[in-house]
Amino acid sequence: MASTVGSPSKSPSSDEDLRQIVDPRKRKRMISNRESARRSRMRKQKQLDDLTSQASLLKTENEQIAVNFNFTTQLYLNLEAENSVLQAQMAELRHRLDSLNEIISFIKSSTRNLYDSEEHDEVSEIDGVVDSWGIPFLNQPIMAAGDMFMC
Repeated sequence: MASTVGSPSKSPSSDEDLRQIVDPRKRKRMISNRESARRSRMRKQKQLDDLTSQASLLKTENEQIAVNFNFTTQLYLNLEAENSVLQAQMAELRHRLDSLNEIISFIKSSTRNLYDSEEHDEVSEIDGVVDSWGIPFLNQPIMAAGDMFMC
């Protein structure tokens, strides 16, 4: 054992030969590791750039969707308000139509009573007024434009 500790087991030339063999392998491995690390950094940078670009596109798309949503909401609110106005106008026109139909019914029943009565003298006096109302045309519907009754 003393001989192995105190004296070199190999000659100096064999250490040099070993170093010359190991050094190129070590250097080649170091270069390979550096290249691998560089490629890895490049992949990560490309991935980061791609994600940044995608985030920018999504943000732009999101802003466009928000603008479209706000525009559509405003159109909906406008249509809802217009619909409410039209429904109120329709209710008013129905009420007026019902009133006019009641008046027509009353006039029809009054004229029947006049013609059915035995007092022909009174009928002849009122006959001019009844004819001026156009009683033969009472069965025709009343047509009116929707904007005639705008309030």
